[in-house]
Amino acid sequence: MLTTRPRGTNDILPGEVEKWQFLQQLTGQVCREYGYGEIRTPIFEHTELFTRGVGETTDIVEKEMYTFTDRGDRSVTLRPEGTASTVRAYVENKLHALPQPLKFYYIGPMFRYDRPQAGRYRQFHQFGVEVFGSNDPAIDAEVIAMAMDIYQRIGLKKLELHLNSVGCPACRPVLRQKLQEYFKPHLENLCPNCQGRYERNPLRILDCKSEKCQEFGKDAPTTLDVLCPDCSSHFEAVKGYLDEVGISYTINNRLVRGLDYYTRTAFEIMTRDIGAQSSIGGGGRYNGLIEECGGPATPGIGFALGLERILLTAERQGIVFPVSRGPQVFIATVGSGVARKAFGLLQNLRQQGITAEQDYLDRSLKAQMKYAGKLAARFVIILGEEEFDRGVAVVRDMQAGEQQEVALGELVSFIKHKG
Repeated sequence: MLTTRPRGTNDILPGEVEKWQFLQQLTGQVCREYGYGEIRTPIFEHTELFTRGVGETTDIVEKEMYTFTDRGDRSVTLRPEGTASTVRAYVENKLHALPQPLKFYYIGPMFRYDRPQAGRYRQFHQFGVEVFGSNDPAIDAEVIAMAMDIYQRIGLKKLELHLNSVGCPACRPVLRQKLQEYFKPHLENLCPNCQGRYERNPLRILDCKSEKCQEFGKDAPTTLDVLCPDCSSHFEAVKGYLDEVGISYTINNRLVRGLDYYTRTAFEIMTRDIGAQSSIGGGGRYNGLIEECGGPATPGIGFALGLERILLTAERQGIVFPVSRGPQVFIATVGSGVARKAFGLLQNLRQQGITAEQDYLDRSLKAQMKYAGKLAARFVIILGEEEFDRGVAVVRDMQAGEQQEVALGELVSFIKHKG
């Protein structure tokens, strides 16, 4: 049917879209305060960017990407996440030549062929930040603090910050060997995906959602068991910065995140208000990704927050967003002789920054007043031929239940003062 949206997608309608606009304004304000500039990248990229950057052994690349061949016989993919695209833009536009570090944020739709469930869709939306050019653990703490700050300003509660270090190219090979030794006796009992990961990337086994693989892996070695001195000191410094600003966290040594590019710091922010304990955002450091994508060796770190999951959590926690739901003014007319004058007044109010509406269905005054109530208009300006001839209008304050005559030339100042 042409009138049915694809599975796993949503229409965001008036009445709901205002919440999205509020989130966009709030995150933009926070980014300005933290010194992040907005970046906008294409919704689709060359497929190789994600297979190389995100990782061939990840669920995203193996199962979830929307990939197709275009008319030029090129393989392109709808972006499943925002970091790889931001890295590509950094490399392609030679932004490494600018003073470092560079701080970016983005907000927009992502696409993954996943089983739709609460807060998870095939077209979903993420707000994310990326920082390129600094190894300082204070930057790690800053991006974590920024994510928690956003949640706090929204009003979300009962959130848990899970923190881990996933090591670096110096200590990861040690973990790889230990994991292969640990899982070898259980190999035939692992799911088919993890049997393939055993040789290619055994760390991915720790991220498997299969209960059977989780059971076999519960006593497996973790990254914290093998951290090199540099990674260990970096992790301790990150925790110290978080302690300094009073951000509580839980060390989760099994947290590896679902993408191959992570190094050192990895974190997720969890909530129990959308079913089982589930992530509503997370991120980490990826010091090798820019080099993998063809740029100079450059450290990076970032996070992404799922907007649908934020909204679902807010709804379940009873949070009411401070959004305007109706016009400040509704103009109700009596008699056809003032219709054109009312239209001129309507445009003047709008040009003065006042949200305004009027009737377009030739309703009676009683019906216009009822309609203004449904729109939740704060004021109704009643304009009839007799009032117009005297240069006045009747203004009814719908909130206070009072009305008075106001000179036409003073309407704008009256509304702004009262509203």
